Amino acid sequence: MSTEVATPPVLQEQDSGVLTLTLNRPGVLNAINDGMLDALATALRDAVSDDGVRAVVITGAGRAFCSGQDLRSAASDGELNVRRHLREHYVPAIHAIRDLEKPVIGAVNGVAAGAGFSLALACDLRVASKSASFLQAFVRIGLIPDASSTYFLPRLIGPARAAELMMLGESVEAKRALEIGLVNRVVADEALLKEARALAARLAQGPRSIGFIKHALNRSLNNDLDAQLLVEEELQDAATGTADFFEGVSAFLEKRPARFSGR
Repeated sequence: MSTEVATPPVLQEQDSGVLTLTLNRPGVLNAINDGMLDALATALRDAVSDDGVRAVVITGAGRAFCSGQDLRSAASDGELNVRRHLREHYVPAIHAIRDLEKPVIGAVNGVAAGAGFSLALACDLRVASKSASFLQAFVRIGLIPDASSTYFLPRLIGPARAAELMMLGESVEAKRALEIGLVNRVVADEALLKEARALAARLAQGPRSIGFIKHALNRSLNNDLDAQLLVEEELQDAATGTADFFEGVSAFLEKRPARFSGR
């Protein structure tokens, strides 16, 4: 049995309400294969019903976040049905990130290229190391961006900048990524995981309404104003029925810090 088969493609570590998922193919800069996508999707789906998980960090082992699709692995599988491959492996992984009503932070260490860039885009927040870089590499091999890049990137940085990155295939360094709104924070390389986990821990201590906020933001991407106002009514009504709402109001009236349970 090869090391590649024996090694888990995604490592899991849970502490203080934070689940850290580490893409684990460092020898190929965490290039994506089906096993990695399926393991990532499964871990995120499991987190839905795990009350011990209140926030998630996704990062990469070694010196890269994710270099994109493993083209050698795809080629060795013989004739590839691209549409089926995307539908059966990439789509479930992207949906697992977005459908989880708990915050997901991408801790981007090193390069995030191609579909690796797409995985980072699907996260709610992105923290990058100073040495991180982002590359829409698809055009370099005659492909279009996929795995949600054409959906999330223009919404994050605007259509003109998104077109530039996608059509020219130029690398964006961490400092520039922060300037254009691609990432939320840039930190020292050695502090990346600590900072990302600290941010996740802060979110993990928050109320159930954080999940409702994510749900509302997801729906806002395709709604007009009136439809989104109805979404706000629906979710605000749900939020007022949570234990965390009552705790928050009680804490406010008693002039003490709230102790949220995520329920």
